[in-house]
Amino acid sequence: MQYPYDISVVVPLLNEEESLPELVRWIKRVMHAHSFTYEIILVDDGSTDRSWDVITELSAEDNTVKGISFNRNYGKSAALNEGFKRCSGEVVITMDADLQDSPEEIPSLYDMIKHQRFDLVSGWKQKRFDPISKTIPTKLFNAATRSLSGIQLHDFNCGLKAYRQLLVKSIEVHGEMHRYIPVIAKWHGFTRIGEKVVQHQERKYGTTKFGLERFVYGFLDLLSITFVSRFKKRPMHFFGTFGTLSFVVGLGITLWLIIQKVFSLYPEGRVRDVVDQPLFYLSLVAVILGVQLFLAGFLAEMMSMTSSRKNEYLIRDRAGLIKK
Repeated sequence: MQYPYDISVVVPLLNEEESLPELVRWIKRVMHAHSFTYEIILVDDGSTDRSWDVITELSAEDNTVKGISFNRNYGKSAALNEGFKRCSGEVVITMDADLQDSPEEIPSLYDMIKHQRFDLVSGWKQKRFDPISKTIPTKLFNAATRSLSGIQLHDFNCGLKAYRQLLVKSIEVHGEMHRYIPVIAKWHGFTRIGEKVVQHQERKYGTTKFGLERFVYGFLDLLSITFVSRFKKRPMHFFGTFGTLSFVVGLGITLWLIIQKVFSLYPEGRVRDVVDQPLFYLSLVAVILGVQLFLAGFLAEMMSMTSSRKNEYLIRDRAGLIKK
C-alpha cells in the first residue's frame, strides 16, 4: 500500500506558544536530514494563549505543517484521537509540544515500526528531569498497569510513541485513555508492542499542565480500561456470572432456613420464625442483587450490540487541512 507520507507527527498541545516554532524547526531539521516525506499535525486543545495564531503562521509558511483547533479544552485523548483521524503517514509519531520529547528519536522509532515490524513502540524516559513528587507516583502507576495489562513497558504515559498507521485508524481514544493506548492496542490484536529508551529534556518554556490528580484519575481509568477490554463485547459474562452466583447463594440460604423451620416444628413445637432471622434478610438481599446484576448484564449486552456512538468534538478552525 502506498502512503502519501513516510511519517505523520501528531502533537497535542495546550498553551505552548513559545515552544511551537522551535519544535517545528527541530522536527523539520530531522526529517530533511533523513530524507523523510512527512506532515506535522498540531492539535490545539483549546489554548487560551497565542498557540493557534502561531500554528496558522507556521502552516502558512510551510504546507507540511497542519493544524486543528478545538473550541474548548477536551483533553489530550481527544486531541490525539482527532490527530489520528487526520494523519496519512505510514508511521505515526506522537510527541508532546513542550520540547521535553526529542525529535532526534524519530528515525530510530520509524525503523522499529517500518523494518522491525512492531505495531507500537513506546518511549521510556529512563532518566527523567521531573521532581520526585512526580517520578514516584509514575513508577507506582506503571507497575500497576504492567501487572493488570500484562504488557511489560516501563513508561506507559510517555508522550513519545510510534505506531503503524493501521493501528491508529483502528482504535478510538476518549476520556483520559491516552495513557493506555498500548492496552487498547493489545485489546484490538496489535500485540507486537516494543519499547525504546529515549531522551528526556528539561522543560524550557512554561509549566506542566498536569497535577497530582492525574494519578488518581489514572488509577480509575486503569480499572475502567481493564474491565472494558475484557468485557466490552460480552458484559453478560461479568454481570451474569456474579448475578447468578448471588441469586443461587441467596436462594439456597432461604430454602435452607425454610427447611430447617419445617423440620424443627415437629420435635419442638415452637421455633424462631424464618423472618425473625437476620440471615433471611441477607439472603433476600443476595437474591435481589443477583436479579439486578443479571438485568444489568442483559441491558449492557443490548447496548454493546446496538451502540454506534463516536467521539465528537467541536472544531473551531483548521490550518492546512481540507474541512470535512
